[in-house]
Amino acid sequence: MQATITPELEADANLVSQNSRGKVIVASLIGTAIEFFDFYIYATAAVIVFPHIFFPQGDPTAATLQSLATFAIAFIARPIGSALFGHFGDRVGRKVTLVASLLTMGVSTVVIGLLPTYATIGVFAPLLLALARFGQGLGLGGEWGGAALLATENAPAKKRALYGSFPQLGAPIGFFFANGMFLLLSWLLTDEQFISWGWRVPFLLSAVLVIVGLYVRVSLHETPVFAKIAKAGKQVKVPIGTLFTKYKKATLLGTFIMVATYTLFYIMTVYSLGYGTAAKPVGLGIPRNEFLLMLMIGVVGFGVMVPVAGQLADKFGRRKTMICITLLMIVFALCFPTILGAGSQALVMVFLLCGFMVMGLTFGPMGALLPELFPTEVRYTGASFSYNVSSILGASVAPYIATWLATHYGLFYVGVYLASMATLTLIALLLSKETAHQSL
Repeated sequence: MQATITPELEADANLVSQNSRGKVIVASLIGTAIEFFDFYIYATAAVIVFPHIFFPQGDPTAATLQSLATFAIAFIARPIGSALFGHFGDRVGRKVTLVASLLTMGVSTVVIGLLPTYATIGVFAPLLLALARFGQGLGLGGEWGGAALLATENAPAKKRALYGSFPQLGAPIGFFFANGMFLLLSWLLTDEQFISWGWRVPFLLSAVLVIVGLYVRVSLHETPVFAKIAKAGKQVKVPIGTLFTKYKKATLLGTFIMVATYTLFYIMTVYSLGYGTAAKPVGLGIPRNEFLLMLMIGVVGFGVMVPVAGQLADKFGRRKTMICITLLMIVFALCFPTILGAGSQALVMVFLLCGFMVMGLTFGPMGALLPELFPTEVRYTGASFSYNVSSILGASVAPYIATWLATHYGLFYVGVYLASMATLTLIALLLSKETAHQSL
């Protein structure tokens, strides 16, 4: 018989957290920053390094597309990771599951840094790369949901969106340092040294970052909401089964609410890096180091807007705030091809700043919005599953589709593609209900 959470138990669960606000901020942020750092160094390497060392040489475009295909593998693994880690997060606890997901991601990333190339072992090189990439996706599939719950289940009732923005800050921080690492190595090393061994350094350094993250998370107390249901023995036996039988609508809405955010981000990062650095007339011909620096400047706007959006969602509600932001994204989608296609580096910088600021606005409230769609007993599984299934629809194929559209039909259709995905998100938001005032 499946257990449910009674209103009395929900109310009783709103106890004062044993974790200090500072510890919650650091623990939820540092884990996602490390995880996203690991994820982004792969994304960057998939564009500028892996096509040259892990795949047969000949057609550069074909090698790049093959590399982007391995990039997409992690997104297939992420829903599997969300179901796996979500099961234990809802059954055993948030804390221990967050430690396990961080270890999974960290080990996979270090393995990538140790892999032999195509020139050494032939076809086994891309196969091993794909396997390690799958491990990255598995770990990240369990990371985000746990970090979001760590923040929101420790938050005061009227500040859940603000607290939920803490793990969201891990994305711009991780991206900033991932690109910064590649930029530093490009400055210090020759192209030959960078392609030969320099690209491995960020992957291997990830081991140090993971140790730091584990140290912070091991010292945490369990969230008061989960500790209360665990004490009462109210966990469900199979959270993913309960999710699919009782909360299908919430799962579907959560998935499409997130899909535009993913599409925007991977167009702004992976696709724009490839397009910006590709030689004319295929791309803009901007030197790689210059474009990486521009991305790092743009992502500062991303980071600034994340907590701003969290505060807006607390003040005006998640639904109303996200509807306005999604409409803004559609406007940006229809305008950016003209800005990016102009070829001026100044306008490219405007494109990056505007796009990343919109990204921060749409990403910030998700740390509270998605967990609030689900009750405590399936919250880890539900929030993680929606978040990661949307990554397949929005992120995994975004660089590939954008590259294909721009090559065959022009940059304008990349904007149409983004606007279409934003429209799907807008429809999901219109069909959803406000969650800001409900108790966890």
